[in-house]
Amino acid sequence: QVQLVESGGGLVQTGGSLRLSCAASGRTVSSYAMAWFRQGLGKERELVAAIGWSGSTFYADSMEGRFAISRDNAKNLVYLQVNSLLSEDTAVYFCAASPRVSYHDVDWEYWGQGTQVTVSS
Repeated sequence: QVQLVESGGGLVQTGGSLRLSCAASGRTVSSYAMAWFRQGLGKERELVAAIGWSGSTFYADSMEGRFAISRDNAKNLVYLQVNSLLSEDTAVYFCAASPRVSYHDVDWEYWGQGTQVTVSS
C-alpha cells in the first residue's frame, strides 16, 4: 500500500504561483511513477504532469510551460510548481502513484485526497 497526502493548495490571484506537495509513505515509493491530476467542477479528471522513478517528466499538451513536476526520493516528496495561474486552473489537484507512467487516470493505483486550488481574478 502507498499513502499519499497532498498539501499546498489555497486561494491565489490570477498570475500568481503555488507549489503543491505530495508526501508519500508505505512501499518503496522511490520506485513508483508519480503524477498530478486535476479535476475542475463539473469536469473530468485530467493529467497535469507525471514523473518516472528515474526523474523523466511528462506533461499533458496544454500544461507544459506553466507547470513543473519534480520529486525528492530521499524525502518521499513530489512537487508541482504552478506559475502564471489562470482562473481555469481552479480545481482539486490530486497526487497519484503507480508502477508505470500513464496518461490515463484509470491506470494509476494509488490516490491522495486532493488539495483545492482556487484562482481568483
